[in-house]
Parts: sequence; C-alpha cells; structure tokens
Amino acid sequence: MIGQSLHDLWFGFGVAFQGSNLMWSFFGVLVGNLIGVLPGMGALQAISILLPLTYVMHPVPAILMLAGIFYGSQYGGAIGAILMNMPSHPPHAVTCLDGYPMTKQGKGGVALGVTMIASFLAASVGIIVMIFASPLLVQIAFKFGPTEIFSIMLLGLLAGSTMSRGSPLKGVAMTLFGLLCGVVGTDVNSGSFRFAFGLPELSDGLELVAISMGLFGVADFLLNVNRMKTIGDTGTLKLSDMRPSKEELKRAFPAMIRGTIVGTVFGAMPGTGPTITTFIAYALERKVSKTPNKFGTGMIEGVAGPEASAHSKTQVDFIPTMSLGIPGDAVMALILGALLIQGIQPGPQLITEHPDIFWGLIASFWIGNVILVILNVPLIGVWVKLLKVPYKYLFPAAMFFIATGVYSTQNSLFQIWEVLVFGIVGAVLMTLEFSVAPILLGFVLGPMVEENFRRALLLSRGDMSVFVTRPISATFIGLCALLLLGVSYSAWRGRGGRKGVVELPKTPEGAPPAETVSISGK
Repeated sequence: MIGQSLHDLWFGFGVAFQGSNLMWSFFGVLVGNLIGVLPGMGALQAISILLPLTYVMHPVPAILMLAGIFYGSQYGGAIGAILMNMPSHPPHAVTCLDGYPMTKQGKGGVALGVTMIASFLAASVGIIVMIFASPLLVQIAFKFGPTEIFSIMLLGLLAGSTMSRGSPLKGVAMTLFGLLCGVVGTDVNSGSFRFAFGLPELSDGLELVAISMGLFGVADFLLNVNRMKTIGDTGTLKLSDMRPSKEELKRAFPAMIRGTIVGTVFGAMPGTGPTITTFIAYALERKVSKTPNKFGTGMIEGVAGPEASAHSKTQVDFIPTMSLGIPGDAVMALILGALLIQGIQPGPQLITEHPDIFWGLIASFWIGNVILVILNVPLIGVWVKLLKVPYKYLFPAAMFFIATGVYSTQNSLFQIWEVLVFGIVGAVLMTLEFSVAPILLGFVLGPMVEENFRRALLLSRGDMSVFVTRPISATFIGLCALLLLGVSYSAWRGRGGRKGVVELPKTPEGAPPAETVSISGK
C-alpha cells in the first residue's frame, strides 16, 4: 500500500511540474501571499474574485491555482498579524497576541522566521497525513456527529476563555460577549431576527472580518494614534535576523509539534473551521508552559503553536473536501464549487476517476510551500520596512486598506461601521485590561455550538443524557469538567495564599527592601 502511494505521489509530481500547472500554482501562491498581507483581505476574497477565471481553465491548473491562493494567504495573514497587529485572516488573530509584542521588542524578523519554519514543517506533516492516513481520518470523521462536535466545541470555548492574561473571570466575560455577538442575525430554525435592532443589514449576522479587524487592527491604532514614532526599531533586516537562536528554537519546536497535531486532528473534522484550531493550539501552549502568565508579552511558543496548527489544518482540510465532498469552511466550499463547475464530483471515487487532480494537488502542496519559502526570504525585508513608516502616515494608509478590504467582502458600507464600532469597543476593553481574543473565539464557536446542540437534542428526542452516554462526547465533557475544576482550584489557591498577608508599600530605590508581614487570623 505504501509503495502504491509513493508511486501515485511520483505521478502527482509529474503532473504538478508540467509547465502550465507549475505556472498557475506559482501565480496562486504569489497572489495569496500578497492578498494575505493586505488588511481586510484574505483567501476568501481572493478566490471569490478569481473563481470566474477557472470557468475557461483546465480543471488541474484551476484547482492548483485556488489551492495556492489558500495556503499562500495563510502565511501572508501571519505577516500582517505579526508586524501590524492586523489579522487579515481571522485564525491569525491569536498570532497577534505574542507576534506583535515580539515586533515591538525588535524581534519581528525572528517571529516571521519561526512562522516560516512552522508553516513548512506543519504543511509537510499535513501532506504526509493526506497521502497515507486519509482513509483512517475519514473513518474518524464519520464518528463525529452533532453530539461529539458540540462537546468538542464546548471544550474549545472553555479552553479559550481561560487563555487570556489576567483574571479568568474577565476571559469568561469576553467569551460570553462573543457568544452574544454570534447569535445576532436570523435564527436558522425559526427564521426570526435575533438582536438585529430592526437593522436589515444585520439579518445575516455580524461580519467576522469586520470584528477581527476592529478588535485588533483599529483598536490598536486608536490606542496609539498619538504616537509619532515607528512601531519597532528594526534597522536593516538581514537574513540572519530571521534565524531564531538555539534557545528560541528549543522552545518553539515542541510548540510546532503540538500545533501540528492539533491542526491535523481538527482538519479531518468537517465543519470545524480554522479559527478554533489556532485558539485551541494557543490555549494548549499556555497550559503546558511553566510561565503561562508571560503569554501575551512576546512568547515565541504563542506564535509557533498556532501557526503550525493553521498550516497543518490548511492541508488536511482537503481530506473531507475531496474525499467526502464536505467543506470544512467557506474557502473549502468555494474550492468545492470550483470542482463542481468543472463537472467533477468530489467523493470517494475522485482518487480513481481523477488521479491527476488528486495527486497533482498533493504534489503541488509541497512545490507551493517551497515556492512560498523562496518568495518570502527576499520579501521579508519589504514587509519589515513597513515598520519604519511613521504612525502619522501608517495610520491613514492602514485605515484605507482596512475599509477597502472589509467593503469588498459584501460591498456594504455598513461593514465599515461595524469595524469602527468594534474598534472603539476593543480600545475601551484593552484600556480596562480585558483581553479581546476570547470575543472572537466566542463569536466563531457560538453559532456552531448552538446549531450542534439543537441537532443533538433533536436526534435524541430531547434526551440530555446523550452527551454523556456517547463515549467520545463523554470524554470531552469530562475534560470540560476537569478544566473547570482546575481553574476553580487555581483561583481558590491564589486567594488562600494571599489571605492574611499584608505587603508594605514599596520603598524608594536604594532603600532597604520592604518586608512582608504575616497577620494571624485573630
């Protein structure tokens, strides 16, 4: 079986290295990388614009081009998140938490270098999984019904709520706020408007791109609008500046492995989307770290883990799309539509009926990721030069690109007002020391949790015990309970440790250190 797979892969490389196929793959990676950097733009917008081009193309180069745009924009989105705190692709919002602080510390090149290594490593693992483990992952995916998906989404919500710095209660509050934002719009079951305040523009709900750009990009600009200096003191960026030190690699490599595993597992599950993957990978890094309180201040693990999970999921996402005809997110749905336009029916028979498309696509992933590395080595210097632009020029330019990108999603000026409102809300919350990342997690997962909860109860005729009688669901519910107990115990122990202790005021520099006085319970 392995020998046959290697033979088919060799055939795929022959297809991918054909002149026209290689050209369109390069074009897709280049366009995806450039589009991914622009605020408000992403793979969804780029593929939507270029989809009509595929009508007159041969199926193989058409799919290779669209796939190149997809994973090319993944790395481009990371560039914007790390250097500008503007995640053009919502999954990269988590990368902002530690990537942007690294940039402000003058380590933007290191963060981008780690992202490049993580993306290539995770993508390679994802491709290997596609080649050898597709049938197994398809069988696993079939075992996840609405009950199991609800349980794993609930675990993701709880894990994400506790990942923010500071008070866990603030993280839970922000997640609940995101959940409320997620229910705005039309109820899929009753068809009635919910929390739309009579605005027909909210009938389809709030826009994910608008929320992510507002909470991260615009909010940061509003907080720093009076700053006239540049973002970071980068100097002249050389290739050596992108190379992490041995200590940084030692910390980042295990995070890459864990992130790759998370992305691979979630990539096989249709309908989960890429955003939850990066959030869970980030929460996992905080849980296993010996210094979780330092996350959000420039921890390299907070960049390596989520980026690896995003890129491995990007590759594995093609398994349910090609093998089952079930797209994992909106981008996969567009690629699925491109296949159907070409008269190709995705499903179990795709491998035997169209081996040139399936194996050519897999081979193009490796070729495209090599192209991505080659492209970005010289381009990194161009991206980092953005940091030398003074804020008085960078601010209006970034606002223009944000407005243009968000407007292009639905050609609606209302989306721009959404960005402004969430930018102001984000700036206020950051001033009050609330983390805004859980808002995005709650917004993304809220509708999916509600939908799968309703489906599970409908199938079980209202029997709530279905969530603890099905083994996979019961496992995730048990993990949720353990997570809640762990957070509660940590909070209780923290209060207990401080009870009865009074710290004297800090003394001036050079004076003897202040003592800590313990007071008895009397």
